[in-house]
Amino acid sequence: MQESSNPIQPIFNYNDVFFSFFYDDVGSCIHRSSDYALNYVYAGEMVLDYGTEQIRIGKGECVFIPRDHHITLYKKSCDGERYCGIFLKFTRPFLREMYGRFGQGRVPDSTPKLDGGPIKLPRTAELTSLFASMTPYFDPEVKPQGDFMDLKMQEGLLALLHIDDRFAPTLFDFNEPWKIDILEFLNQNYMYEFTMAEMAHYTGRSLATFKRDFKKISDLTPEKWLIRKRLEVAYAKIKEGGRKVVEVYAEVGFKNPSHFSTAFKKQYGVPPTALLA
Repeated sequence: MQESSNPIQPIFNYNDVFFSFFYDDVGSCIHRSSDYALNYVYAGEMVLDYGTEQIRIGKGECVFIPRDHHITLYKKSCDGERYCGIFLKFTRPFLREMYGRFGQGRVPDSTPKLDGGPIKLPRTAELTSLFASMTPYFDPEVKPQGDFMDLKMQEGLLALLHIDDRFAPTLFDFNEPWKIDILEFLNQNYMYEFTMAEMAHYTGRSLATFKRDFKKISDLTPEKWLIRKRLEVAYAKIKEGGRKVVEVYAEVGFKNPSHFSTAFKKQYGVPPTALLA
């Protein structure tokens, strides 16, 4: 997760359990991770924005964040309280270890996985008890032991497994080491700036494997594919949606209108403004 550069925003990491709080009015970060996560709001509020929808998480609420998603998290004060949150990251090695303890035979093989996207979780006794026991560690002078944090991670995982049977096949999916469909990922995230190394990482591949797999699905380079995708979406928004150029270029991922107009004319033979004539 890449945090913004706000002046005072302490974050403490204890064995993949993150405690964060903000003194300023609004804190934000871009969440990009190949790991599943659980985020609890102890005070203040958090808004998750993942393009097509926003989810508000208030005090005492918790959200499950799936892996391989690009999400902007806005953390802010609410009702006079600064934001305080606890973030649990479920890594692949941790889930593999836990599968041997909790996953095998837990649910029938026919149980479907969860749909994509963050999930606002119900307030269960298990989640309430878990996070209530962890709040003393917002004090940086009180450092927990590593094995104690490991137990809290296990509690968080079990809390999810008891909420919905579909968490088990979702979290304990170890097919092709986290490899996900490249086109599905790029179609959902075409508007963001990625290096090729980042695209490889977020689709669960080494850079060499990503390049090889991408050649199987397109004759273009990943960079050119993204530009073409952005232009196709922009064309539809302007031509069919009647949107203005100044409203569209940044929305689809271009940095400035000049670059957008040049690329648009190169692909379609006319400037984008011609579609509004």
